[in-house]
Amino acid sequence: MQASRLKAAVALAAAAALAVGASGCAKSERDEDSGGAKTGGTFVFAGAGNPKNFDPIFNDDGESFRPIRQMYDTLVQNKPGTADLQGALAESWEHDADGKVWTFHLRKNVKFHDGTPFNAAAVCFNFDRWFNMKGAAAQSQMIYYSDVFGGFAKNEAEGVGEPVYNKCEAKDDGTAVVTMNRYKGAFPGAFALTALSISSPEALKKYDADTVKQNGDSFEYSAFANEHPVGTGPFTFGGWDKAKGEITLNRNPDYWGEKAKVDKLVIKVIEDENTRKQELRAGTVQGIDFPAPADRKALAGEGFQVLDRPAFNILYLGFNQKNPKLKDLRVRQAIAYALNRQQLVQTKGPGGTKVADEFMPDTVLGYAQDVQKYEYNVEKAKQLLKDAGVQNLTLNFYYPTDVSRPYMPNPQEIFTVLANDLQAVGIKVNGVARPWNGGYKDDVQQFGKHDLHILGWTGDYNDPGNFVGTFFGRAKVEFGDQAMTEMFDAITKADATVDEAGKKAAWEQVNRDIAAKWLPAVPVWHAPPAIVVTKDVKGLVASPLTDERFNTVSVG
Repeated sequence: MQASRLKAAVALAAAAALAVGASGCAKSERDEDSGGAKTGGTFVFAGAGNPKNFDPIFNDDGESFRPIRQMYDTLVQNKPGTADLQGALAESWEHDADGKVWTFHLRKNVKFHDGTPFNAAAVCFNFDRWFNMKGAAAQSQMIYYSDVFGGFAKNEAEGVGEPVYNKCEAKDDGTAVVTMNRYKGAFPGAFALTALSISSPEALKKYDADTVKQNGDSFEYSAFANEHPVGTGPFTFGGWDKAKGEITLNRNPDYWGEKAKVDKLVIKVIEDENTRKQELRAGTVQGIDFPAPADRKALAGEGFQVLDRPAFNILYLGFNQKNPKLKDLRVRQAIAYALNRQQLVQTKGPGGTKVADEFMPDTVLGYAQDVQKYEYNVEKAKQLLKDAGVQNLTLNFYYPTDVSRPYMPNPQEIFTVLANDLQAVGIKVNGVARPWNGGYKDDVQQFGKHDLHILGWTGDYNDPGNFVGTFFGRAKVEFGDQAMTEMFDAITKADATVDEAGKKAAWEQVNRDIAAKWLPAVPVWHAPPAIVVTKDVKGLVASPLTDERFNTVSVG
């Protein structure tokens, strides 16, 4: 992991966040704490959308990960406020010279919420569970696993590749050894992925966790995923009231790390950004995420703590090359030239937003300064469409509703601006609005119903594979790009390069070729998201990865 390259980008934000959080580190009145930050009570945080479920491996979006991060731990985690790695369930780790064999030295005396022991056998149970997952429906929902580990013991879902994972051995209770078939640049950073959190083996078996059913365009998950999630984290599951849109988590008094200062954490789902702001002002919630760009200054002026995160993210406009007209590079380039991204940044982006030329921030190893850029040029766009022999082009442009994302604070507004740009060069746009979970993500990522779509990513760790490799490293329904084998092969080769200089050069060339030769999508912007809390909230540390943990938070 090239974490040092991100340090400068996050230093100021981390310092500000840690200043806010300093009092939250003081000890409380409880036996394990003494005097300082107020303890007990309830912290109510407004989420921007419903979670899909609470089984980490079947999720890949922030609204699902927010509660999951509070209930589970990973082997490795990000140091608060940074993208640096530190121990979690594993106190330390090392790998062999080839980067294929990873040995984890595990924390002792840790228990899952159901009272069963955490040990090396539990680690291996989780790795083997993922690798041996059966059924196309289940495998199709393991987005992060497929991006990192390629394939399964038996591939059943579309678009999965050759397995990276080989085996896991419990040498003793405190030592787990994970062997890969080949080196991959994602490690060790990928071991911190929320999707790869460690669940209780007994609970997984008891509540039939591997059962995933597909009914038409929707998926059904197990009792483990919806009603009985069991990890080792600082909060335990207290219930999901779907009618009220509230997830309740309770303080875990037996947590191995810093125990939660509040007795209860409630994540209240409020999809409308304006309503979230109103409830913050009314005091019915103590924190909100993704405030509208125009509201940040006003909220700060009213005494709220507005914590900016660095823009470790990307928003893109994706092409589905299942549409034969979009298979023509000239058509995709025409669309790129048609987009007035600078105007979009100025009118709809948060302060500090920048037009993106590549699919990762410039702080990540492999960013190339000399990629082909697509400056706004209506006439060039029209000429490319003419050269391609495309007239009266009509495209179905999908965008999500009922959600705000770190890279996409208002999808409706972004869609409207981009659609107007396309129509200005003669492309007819049919807008298709779909709810984020149970609609949009399935239509785009599982069923490929769209021609165009807007989506994005907040980095999970500082490696090009987490951005470019995640998006374009294998064939995906999202892009309808099964034939772009040259791109897949180049990314695989770059990701397998061990030498630092060679890795940098390989990824730089990949980024040049993505822009000039392949163009599976158009990078739009990098936008710094904010998180806002009331003035009586102490201890929240804002993360560039939106990886906030609430066990450090106190209220009052």
